[in-house]
Amino acid sequence: MKDMALWNQGDWIAAIASVVLAIFLIAGALAVTRKTPEVAGHPKGLYILFFAEMWERFSYYGMRALLIFYLTQHWLYNDSASNIIYGAYVSLVYITPVLGGWLADRYLGQRKAVLFGAILLTFGHFFMAFEGTGGQNDPTINIFWLALAFIIVGSGFLKANISVIVGQLYPRTDVRRDGAYTIFYMGINVGAAVGTIIAGYLGITLGWAYGFGAAGIGMLLGLIVFVIGKPLLLGQGEPPRPLSKSTELVMYGVGILGVAIMWLLIQFQSVVGGLMLLSGIALLAYVLFEAFKLDKEPRERMFAILFLIALQPLFWGLFEQAGGSLNLFTDRYIDLGGVPAPIFQSINPIYIILLAPVFAALWTWLGRRGWEPSTPAKFGLGLVQLGFGFLVLVWGAETVGVDAKIPVIFLFGIYLFHTTGELCLSPVGLSAMNRLAPKHLASLIMGAWFFATAGGNYVAGMIGAATGGEDGEMTRQGTLDVYWQIGLVAMGVGLVVMLIARFVKRWMHLETLADDDLEGQAEGPGEPQGAGVHPATRQP
Repeated sequence: MKDMALWNQGDWIAAIASVVLAIFLIAGALAVTRKTPEVAGHPKGLYILFFAEMWERFSYYGMRALLIFYLTQHWLYNDSASNIIYGAYVSLVYITPVLGGWLADRYLGQRKAVLFGAILLTFGHFFMAFEGTGGQNDPTINIFWLALAFIIVGSGFLKANISVIVGQLYPRTDVRRDGAYTIFYMGINVGAAVGTIIAGYLGITLGWAYGFGAAGIGMLLGLIVFVIGKPLLLGQGEPPRPLSKSTELVMYGVGILGVAIMWLLIQFQSVVGGLMLLSGIALLAYVLFEAFKLDKEPRERMFAILFLIALQPLFWGLFEQAGGSLNLFTDRYIDLGGVPAPIFQSINPIYIILLAPVFAALWTWLGRRGWEPSTPAKFGLGLVQLGFGFLVLVWGAETVGVDAKIPVIFLFGIYLFHTTGELCLSPVGLSAMNRLAPKHLASLIMGAWFFATAGGNYVAGMIGAATGGEDGEMTRQGTLDVYWQIGLVAMGVGLVVMLIARFVKRWMHLETLADDDLEGQAEGPGEPQGAGVHPATRQP
């Protein structure tokens, strides 16, 4: 261990993150060991879910912060190929929750699905620590693909279901539900921020195995917390009907088969893109088929839903540059003051923690005065801010010479506008899906929302690959040119969306929405990401 007098900024940031983590762990231990059935007005089960999810996000985002560097520096893929692998991986992470949620609703129940997912994730993160000698000819790379496959399927079982159990701890009319999701939401983002810092720091300064090993330990701790805390869940999340042992084993077998399928798919990224395109066309055709069977108002609401969903691939395709091309750009061209580049992946979740309450209060304040933008207008605002963030970075690069490092303040700037854009689009979109979807099509619509998010993550890989140019290696000016172009495109589309928002709003027919029309049965917001995407606030 270094003498504290020799610590640099990265050492201090990692130390502070470790102290924050320790404080949360001590507070959690005190909360769940109290003899009262509730703590701070909430059942203890909420805090079990808080820490289980915190550790899962610690491991996921810690690994994500290192992945693009692991691909380029250890497995020796060029920048373009690494971005495509990254995009395919993250897109698959956001498709599998659709299947995981369906299996839990129909057979396993949420608790068993979360437990199974946590086990798969623990194996996946520990497999990531097997480095081998590096290079694409190293047979150990097959363990790497297996690790990604375990994480993809494990996320499908866990992420689709753990937030559902939060809602099950409370009656549907319980006024504490919003507060419960706020607490849970904090756990998600604390885990994302701290995991990114600690795993990223260890991976860069001590070695890949230390960073990925830390992510694995975090996931193992989350699994242990969830198992020990079972009695505090008050019997929630159990199978919807008596589950035979044979059926349960078949469900786990489906999960293991899924790992094998993902092991193949992640190695052939173009196949992933082709399958997503064909599946997307089929899904769109089916949604339209169902929409045209409806009466005029619900049919037009479906058109509004499809309009909003169509904006998802563009938003997340640009937003998810954070873990791919922007991560590489940060490492090579930003003046980081000696701080390891992966640590800067923590900026987004920290901004989320700070700004989500501000946006929640802002929408409420505007709503009371009749000034709140409509849902389509908020989508447009989100796209404009997303695009403007890229322009901020490009302008920042122009303030210094072509050979000089870009001041880090401009990196904080791009993440600021990307985060505010996310808060205008992601939680608002999830709420709109729940509000506008006919009850019998609610699950289909939510599946389409997550599918579009996954598509955006695949697009992110393609855009990231474009920063590599013809030879597959990123250049400073080439990347800035791509960022300038996609920034202008996002802002242009956002302005168009804001101009036509009033017409899309008419399709929503909010004035005639009645309680029976609301899906309203969703137990929680889940997690829209993107990756990258961070969990939504609970605002309507």
